[in-house]
Amino acid sequence: MSLPPGFLDELRTRVTLSSVVGRKVTWDMRKSNMAKGDFWAPCPFHQEKSASFHVDDRKGFYYCFGCHAKGDAVTFVKESENLGFMEAVELLAREAGMPMPARDARAAEKADHRTLLGQVVEEALKFYRLNLKASAGAEARRYLTDKRRLPEAAWERWELGWSPENAQATVEALKQKGISPELMVASGVIAKSDSGRLYDRFHNRLIFPIRDGRGRAISFGGRSLDPNARAKYLNGPETDLFDKGRNLFNHAPAREAAGKGLPLIVAEGYMDVIALAEAGFKAAVAPLGTAVTEDQLRLMWRISDEPVISLDGDKAGIRAALRVIDLALPLLEAGKGLRFAVLPEGQDPDDLIKAQGPGAMQKVLDQAQPMVRLLWNRETEGKVFDSPERKAALDKTLRAALKRIADPSIRGHYGEEIKALRATLFGTGARPFKEWQPRAPRQGGKFAPPVVIAPAASTRNSFLAGSDTNETFVLEATILAGMLMFPALIDEFESSLGPLRFSGPGHNRLLDCLLGLPQGVEAIEYARLHAAVELETLLSDRHVFSMPFMRPGYPQEGAMTIMADAVTKLRAVRGGVREVSEAAKDIEGLVDEGLTWRVSKTNEARFAAQRGPQDNTGEAVLAPNGVALDRNELEQSRKVFEGIRFEKPKGRH
Repeated sequence: MSLPPGFLDELRTRVTLSSVVGRKVTWDMRKSNMAKGDFWAPCPFHQEKSASFHVDDRKGFYYCFGCHAKGDAVTFVKESENLGFMEAVELLAREAGMPMPARDARAAEKADHRTLLGQVVEEALKFYRLNLKASAGAEARRYLTDKRRLPEAAWERWELGWSPENAQATVEALKQKGISPELMVASGVIAKSDSGRLYDRFHNRLIFPIRDGRGRAISFGGRSLDPNARAKYLNGPETDLFDKGRNLFNHAPAREAAGKGLPLIVAEGYMDVIALAEAGFKAAVAPLGTAVTEDQLRLMWRISDEPVISLDGDKAGIRAALRVIDLALPLLEAGKGLRFAVLPEGQDPDDLIKAQGPGAMQKVLDQAQPMVRLLWNRETEGKVFDSPERKAALDKTLRAALKRIADPSIRGHYGEEIKALRATLFGTGARPFKEWQPRAPRQGGKFAPPVVIAPAASTRNSFLAGSDTNETFVLEATILAGMLMFPALIDEFESSLGPLRFSGPGHNRLLDCLLGLPQGVEAIEYARLHAAVELETLLSDRHVFSMPFMRPGYPQEGAMTIMADAVTKLRAVRGGVREVSEAAKDIEGLVDEGLTWRVSKTNEARFAAQRGPQDNTGEAVLAPNGVALDRNELEQSRKVFEGIRFEKPKGRH
């Protein structure tokens, strides 16, 4: 909403700064000169004993010589009440008796209607509070005193009330105030039966008033003391005044307390919030009878950067926390997170504070865990990962969860934390976890040719740059370059490459980046970000440059054939190395015809792979993953592979 010219100036003239600040401080009368509008007090924004906070009523400004806080009446209300600018203006305007400007006639009419509904709720609250002290509220008073151990002073602080068992009592009380039946029903306090009869929907219940962020009564929560009641708690319905998914119980007081540095605690219900606040944890809120909504989560983050979700120590509490995780993941931003404090099993904050005192609750809060830990616990607790399939299922679930995080920086940090937790569970030798990352835009269905950066001196002198004739290096480089140029082929070769571990320095890092990417992900940007040195060396290799698929406009089908040939050769080479190694261990100085046969067959397979597919029928030859190998394309790539040394393994005789 935009304010008309002169509105703020008039507001400042109607409200004296000293009267606004005076609600929060005690003036130092020795230092102040009230006749001249000169006031001094200890600063309300930082802890101090001396009066270094100065208010100049004539100029309408304040300044603290200790923490350097400064501003006018609107700024003071914003900072001291933890409000937004417009909220602070509205609060001051209400105190000054100035109506806020409406956007248009319809908006003004709607605002007037909401004001009337608020008056209905306030009148009902007065009636409920009187009934708590009357004979009709005797049972509720016993409940609050004996079971909840809540003193009468606290009843007043929280404006608790009692709705009589007679469902007509509230209706009659509101009629006497001149309130129409239509407004009663529209406020949500009074319900209308099918027969047209009006009745108090909260009758025979302990009443908790619900106020919005500006302190206005907007609805009620009611708790039945009858163990046989169909619903223990009942919240008001959605109205023009009350949207339960956009409000929090104890919103305004918690916001003010959080603005002074107290942690924002999110509890489950009304009594938990009251118990927390009475024990000193004043920045406590609760959702209103529903699971936490996206709007409520954003509202919490406006109050505090890192709310602490307090979970009852039962299955229902844990389930509620897991729902919050799924809700929060896509909304996470830098500096905006959640922590989770799990209470002892079977206890809520009220129970814990009564049994062990505020210190026990503080200990639980001190042990609150970040959200990533709870996410990990959800997917691993009570499960056994004794097979590759179960481990792969865990990785898949975690990747899907991380994919929902929109912020790439947070997603990266979550991935690193998951890797560390996974290493603890499976051991440091386990295959690395690959988190989801974004891809760069495609051009014409494939990536734009990568810009090759000249390798640094340290890179040129490394083994990686000097391995031109190393057979596995060139094969691996060919496969990686093909995946970068044609990311659609990643899925084609994932099953063949998944079990392989590359040997070229840095190649595994690139491979992990690429194999962990779902469809539509920007692979080359991710590789540039997370494997910059490896990518630089790869793209500067002469064998990679010589590959046909590096030419602009090269067809994807041709690239698939070249890559399939490289995969076939690489698997054969790897199989040979592994077989010779195992044979050498088995021989241990003895001549064994069976082992000699194994080594000879392995070498035959390696050299067959080097020569390429041979097929007397003239039909297409298939790679291990079922991809047809085109002979013309193979011939082009073979010219590059000719420079690779395929040496016979030296067996022991």
